[in-house]
Amino acid sequence: MRSLLKIWLFVLAGAGLGVVLSRDSGYVLLSFGNYTVEMSLALLLLFIAALFGALYLGIRMMVRTLHLPQDVRDWKHKRGSRLAQQAMTRGLLEMSEGNWRSAERRLVRFADRSETPLLNYLAAARAAQLQGAHDRRDGYIRLAHECMPSADVAVSLTQAELQLADHQLEQALATLKHLRSVAPKHNYVLRLLRRLYEQLGDWEHLRELLPELRRRKVEDDADLQRLEIRTHRALLEQAFLSGDERRLNLAWADVPRGLRDEPQVLGDYAGYLQESDQDGRAEQLLRDALRKQWDPGLIETYGLLESAEPGKQLSQMERFLADHPDDPTLLLTLGRLSLRAQLWGKARGYLEACIGRNGPAQAYRELGQLLERMHEPDKAIEIYRRGLSGTGGPEPVPLPHDIGRAKANRPMIDEQPAQPIPHGALRNDAEPSST
Repeated sequence: MRSLLKIWLFVLAGAGLGVVLSRDSGYVLLSFGNYTVEMSLALLLLFIAALFGALYLGIRMMVRTLHLPQDVRDWKHKRGSRLAQQAMTRGLLEMSEGNWRSAERRLVRFADRSETPLLNYLAAARAAQLQGAHDRRDGYIRLAHECMPSADVAVSLTQAELQLADHQLEQALATLKHLRSVAPKHNYVLRLLRRLYEQLGDWEHLRELLPELRRRKVEDDADLQRLEIRTHRALLEQAFLSGDERRLNLAWADVPRGLRDEPQVLGDYAGYLQESDQDGRAEQLLRDALRKQWDPGLIETYGLLESAEPGKQLSQMERFLADHPDDPTLLLTLGRLSLRAQLWGKARGYLEACIGRNGPAQAYRELGQLLERMHEPDKAIEIYRRGLSGTGGPEPVPLPHDIGRAKANRPMIDEQPAQPIPHGALRNDAEPSST
């Protein structure tokens, strides 16, 4: 629009000048030494305009000539950037389609001309990882570091992710430790460290990391609670397997107070105490915990403890019958405690009640053994049979009643049924003897 306005102003000025000169073309006399030049004013103005145009074009051509190398460099740079952008777009599309080799070639071909070479090299590293080319992947990571040293965190995070995905745990640990020193408050670094420690089974370092995870709110509270429980259960197990009683006690002392009433953690510790012949201590812990909360797993563990006063244990557990009269785990525990207290009739009653409420298979075994000792072998066999057959589920395959008779059974696979003798075969094969 502005250019069009300039053209119209130039045309109007020329038209006005033409009108003025048509009335009087004017006269110009130029004298220089012995030379004189006469011409009209219109011709002089035209000459001046032509001279100005020639000078302007000459200067422009000279300037363009001087700037030609820079213009060529700028054109090549723009062309290279355009090609790099197209190659990157196409490479990312091919990565999404699973053509990783082709994607890698496109991403690195014009990476040095790209405006964002860091993204090209990081994407190429992922493509090489998907092909199992670890050397090329590490080479692209180095190039990404070199092209933008200020993006150390982003590049190292990508490197750690790729190493974790390829189960290069030791290398990933070194990378994440470097990241922790560079960016100690980075939530994603903490999340990757948590994931790495879980894969390594490094529960001690994970326990040390838990307060930071909670303080930074890296995960939600429920997930952190599950992680904390899992971590301390694993530490308790490691301490127990070491066979060092002192180490087991220290592992329990490291469990936060708010976590010691968790049934899973407490049940594990009580079980380890029982296997370490510390039933009395386990019994005290379980009794205190059951006063605060009901848990079938703790009830079952309590019934397995050996105690000098099984009758007292039985009285403690019978208090729960009023609130949980039909709980099969409680009934099994009461039956076991009655057996230890040598209250045979009460034990039988509790075990039968447990079986009547679809109790576990252990109840059948305990009751069968009791019936054997009470000289009731037939009833014991019946209980064992019921325990083996189980309850619920599909019906067993029906069998014939007379399984011992040959006629009642189908022929075996390798047995062939007898073929009937064709009529007249005897006469053809042999003649009957005459008398």
